[in-house]
Amino acid sequence: MSMAAPVIRPATPADFPAIIELYNHYIAHTPITFDIEPYTLEKRAPWFAQFADEGRHRLLVMTVGKALVGYAASMPYRPKAAYITTVETSIYLRHDMHGRGYGPMLYQALFDAIKGEDIHRAHAGITLPNPQSIKLHERFGFETYGVQNEVGRKFGKYWDVVWMQKRL
Repeated sequence: MSMAAPVIRPATPADFPAIIELYNHYIAHTPITFDIEPYTLEKRAPWFAQFADEGRHRLLVMTVGKALVGYAASMPYRPKAAYITTVETSIYLRHDMHGRGYGPMLYQALFDAIKGEDIHRAHAGITLPNPQSIKLHERFGFETYGVQNEVGRKFGKYWDVVWMQKRL
């Protein structure tokens, strides 16, 4: 991997294959996401379509040299109109890029990007155990408000999800 400085920017369609590859690793190897089947570009297209370069719903990527090493997103929380000022956030780093400080840099860029938008709350759901993600979210002011016990089944096991939120 290049020793170039990380660059954080809005995702473009050229990034979508690398984002899918990064995410598919977590589908196949971890319970962090409850998706079971790997994505193709065609199957992931509706997810990509929810983002814009401005407004509440953003998708940012981090690259180092030519390699995409992570992404962060703010997405609609629920489809009903009264939830419009609430977003769900998500962050994923390439599995071999943890522990380099990229997560906080990328998440900070996301929150900077949505600062000033009409957003009241940000929520994040984290499959347990995941102490790194909980620590990252706490660093950004998220507080736990509930745990859903054994809400997802993957790899023949039931998993809990902790829900965290922060006021924006």
